[in-house]
Amino acid sequence: MSESIYWRNRELREHVAVIDGEEAPTVVLKNGTYLNTYTKQWLRANIWIFNDRIVYVGDKLPENSQSVEIVDCDGQYLVPGYIEPHAHPFQLYNPELLALHGAESGTTAFINDNLMWNFLLDRKKAFTLLEDFERLPVTMYWWARFDSQTALQHPEDYFSTNKVLSWLKHPSVIQGGELTAWPRLLDGDDRLLYWIQESIRLGKPVEGHLPGASEKTLTKMKLLGVAAEHEAMTGEEVIRRLQLGYQVGLRYSSIRPDLPVLLEEMLAEGMYTFDHVTMTTDGATPAFYENGIMNVCIAIAIEKGVPLADAYRMASHNAAVHYGLIEDLGCIAPGRIANINILQEKNNPHPVSVLAKGKWMTKNYQGQNIPSTIDWGKYDIAPVEFDWDLTLEDMQFSVPIGLNMVNDVIIQPYAIKTDVTLDVIPDSTDDAFLMLIDRNGEWRVNTAIKGFTNRLGALASSYSSTGDLIFIGKSKQDMLLAWKRLKELGGGIVLVHEGDILFELPLTLGGSMFAGTMQELMEKENHLRTLLKSFGYPFSDPVYSILFLSATHLPYIRITQKGVVDVKKREVLFPATMR
Repeated sequence: MSESIYWRNRELREHVAVIDGEEAPTVVLKNGTYLNTYTKQWLRANIWIFNDRIVYVGDKLPENSQSVEIVDCDGQYLVPGYIEPHAHPFQLYNPELLALHGAESGTTAFINDNLMWNFLLDRKKAFTLLEDFERLPVTMYWWARFDSQTALQHPEDYFSTNKVLSWLKHPSVIQGGELTAWPRLLDGDDRLLYWIQESIRLGKPVEGHLPGASEKTLTKMKLLGVAAEHEAMTGEEVIRRLQLGYQVGLRYSSIRPDLPVLLEEMLAEGMYTFDHVTMTTDGATPAFYENGIMNVCIAIAIEKGVPLADAYRMASHNAAVHYGLIEDLGCIAPGRIANINILQEKNNPHPVSVLAKGKWMTKNYQGQNIPSTIDWGKYDIAPVEFDWDLTLEDMQFSVPIGLNMVNDVIIQPYAIKTDVTLDVIPDSTDDAFLMLIDRNGEWRVNTAIKGFTNRLGALASSYSSTGDLIFIGKSKQDMLLAWKRLKELGGGIVLVHEGDILFELPLTLGGSMFAGTMQELMEKENHLRTLLKSFGYPFSDPVYSILFLSATHLPYIRITQKGVVDVKKREVLFPATMR
């Protein structure tokens, strides 16, 4: 169990004193009907809260009610605060922005990817930042990554045994993974196996990333210590994983909105056991969260015919049990953190009011506008200061193999037939220049990309899987202008066409994250998508397309710090060029 949520002896005595009438609770939710996720019953009760903890659930009201906030919940239904068990909290938004946005609609706990902290911060600063996140009303836990899901020039700088184990031992870290380098593990990487075994020894389950895995591969990974998986794309794949003893996450993300079909296919097969099933939005892009996070997933589960208690447990109790957090989260019972959602109807998971650590995040449908508390400047997470420049000399393209986009994230190699020595690639083809450049200006990788745009002058982005810079476009001059504006912003995404700056999204937190409101970010992302589609982008999620250009956990070819890489063979086809 995580050590990051605990109460001192003095506080525990105060909690008991509330029961004895010597102390008054801070909030009482009276006459409500709550879901007991242990018995799957809806029970009428009064719930006493003292600061951030539930201290009593039962028939009684406190004798000492002076200065107590008493909320009459007669006719309303109370469920545990929802848990997002697999968050990537860096998809243009920052973790605090995502957490406060999600909490307004009932998602009051997040289990978060730590990958970005590996690239942006040293360990001392990262661990201090995790402590700052503990002070939020939203409950924040973290993973410990074992790999970068790309090809780094200096992987030991980020993923050494010392660094990985220090993350695993941190009390806010509750799982190892997600493990995208599983082919290395199967090929005999004993250091990776050692990290997995250490994670298990520390009581922190390991999550895999096994899209399309056969029964044989799933069995091998289970034997090597992987406990959970979230890449099932059919109901049959979900059931196979459950039968092999996996905890299974069902995805409903901007890039893989599979949840409705997965549930339909599971139910069609007679699968009505959901105790080891959770749901996740798996790091959706901002606009996908317009109506909330886990509340949306629960609504889909209810609509598809999942029994009510199970629908709510899949977004609370089940995740808490899997991560060893059930004494803290996932249920309404004495001793738990006071994360509670108040509903108007049992079958409507969109809350009327939300409590997170005993604080109102939403009250009577009104968001409480909880202020930001993370001081990003304290961690030097600020606009990037680029002390180098991009020139036409960097824009030399000669490699014969480029990246052909099959869909949002799947990329195949193709033989470049377009003349990429020109300053402008004609609009008669959907080829474009593609560059990945070190954020410190030390190296570059130049090739071409097919299927992203048929006429856009330039896109420049400091948002990428490693924080390096991506350039896509038809015009070298437009690419230089996009670079100039990106440099002025200190990071972000910039679109330029025929010498005009069409769009800019400042990402002033380390060049990767937005510092404004979630509403502003959603509007920006929608505008970006609309513009790119008008310039020939044929898919649905350009943000993920940009992010995954370097992602070596997806087929078939990628542009990485090492160069253009064949993912399956794990070979560098064309190495990076030093500048």
